[in-house]
Amino acid sequence: MYDAVIIGAGHNGLVAAAYLAREGRSVLVLERSDHVGGAAVSERPWAGVDARLSRYSYLVSLFPRAIAAELGLAIELRRRSVSSYTPRPDGTGLLVRTTRPPNRHWADFQAMTEHVARVVFPTLTEPLVSRDALRARVGDDAIWDALVERPLGEVLARYFEDDFERGIVATDALIGTFAGLDDESLRQNRCFLYHVIGNGTGDWDVPVGGMGALTGALAGIAYGAGAEIKLGVEVTSIETDGVAAEILYEGGSVQARYVLCNAAPAVLASLLGEPAPDPRPEGAQLKLNMLLKRLPRLRDPSVDPFEAFAGTFHVNEAATQLALAYGQAQSGLVPELAPCEVYCHSLTDPSILGPELREAGAQTLTCFGLHMPARLFEREPSVAKAQAIASTLASLNSVLAEPIEDCLWIAPSGEPCLEARTPVELEAELGLPGGNIFHRDLLWPFAETEAEVGTWGVETPHANVFVCGAGARRGGGVSGIPGHNAAMAVLDG
Repeated sequence: MYDAVIIGAGHNGLVAAAYLAREGRSVLVLERSDHVGGAAVSERPWAGVDARLSRYSYLVSLFPRAIAAELGLAIELRRRSVSSYTPRPDGTGLLVRTTRPPNRHWADFQAMTEHVARVVFPTLTEPLVSRDALRARVGDDAIWDALVERPLGEVLARYFEDDFERGIVATDALIGTFAGLDDESLRQNRCFLYHVIGNGTGDWDVPVGGMGALTGALAGIAYGAGAEIKLGVEVTSIETDGVAAEILYEGGSVQARYVLCNAAPAVLASLLGEPAPDPRPEGAQLKLNMLLKRLPRLRDPSVDPFEAFAGTFHVNEAATQLALAYGQAQSGLVPELAPCEVYCHSLTDPSILGPELREAGAQTLTCFGLHMPARLFEREPSVAKAQAIASTLASLNSVLAEPIEDCLWIAPSGEPCLEARTPVELEAELGLPGGNIFHRDLLWPFAETEAEVGTWGVETPHANVFVCGAGARRGGGVSGIPGHNAAMAVLDG
């Protein structure tokens, strides 16, 4: 019998395995695919093209430096010099440098979020505190109410009169989250909070070598500590009495004292033979991966494309444009002019391109389309996907001086180097229910019941079964936090 069996060799599962194995626990990781990494992988999407793309997840913000230091994780994360560039309808644009807010109200808003980040981020790897206790730590009721108690749209309207600027800031609330800025559900607030608190600053960094370098290094640490990792093993069910568990897979089974599930809570429920959580998770994004022979020319001649694409390139994301797209998607329509954002990994980290591509001036582009919920792709997936790609490319082209299609690298097959992933495809490929990149709606980073206070936010009704993936409280993103917290829950047991 193993001390712990971990289901899923994504980055959180590997973090948990490393922590437990380092403490002398016997650990087995079972992974259904033929490689580690889950959604944090580097792959070559086009045959004969030496470009290793972070195919699914692509930037790092939430991975604590403390976890990296404790595990001896030797991965370089590079800070982007440009925070964002956003084209305006008149052909000009707004370039925001990483360390230089463009105006006073932007600086004031950033100071508010950085204050919250400094207070909240360290608590993510500690036992949960109550809502009131975390509010007291923040120490400013006005800030707390603005970000936690009231719809985010209200505070954004107070700080940003300009519809254009308000939308740029608002996008952090809508990545992978289908919500309006004024939704009473506050899903947008929770998404925003996780996007601005990473490592106490909210900075988003580029992993050198791509996401695969991160998970490859974590796998090496877990192996080195004594963990076993078996690939090509898909778990079919879990049986537990709260003291010991049997994990069944095709052709065999294994017993363990603890089970850590690095899959969505809905997947864990299915493995346990329990009803699926309600409501069903739903992703809300279209991911386009591209390889370009050159960066496209901009309508704004005063900005170098090498600067514009070095950070996040916002496209048709003014607040009114976001609201229009949200309303169209709510009505069951692919947004007519899809809000999206683009970034170029290879400008910060050219190592992901082979020598021939680098010499030719090739660049990668990742495009992330907002308000593309899974419901749009469920009835006629191929038709809706084609519409979504066309809408997103038209949106991008509307702010460029030339069509992005003219810049695509052509693979040896004769096909342009562009691939798209819808929420439906993410569910099929990665096991993400509804294609939700966070496994389910993000949760507040504090205990919402008295019973949760002092726990790690990974517990289930079964005493020896823990969630160790993005669906844990304080989950989402590439963070390693749920893996750390699940390991701590085992070690405390």
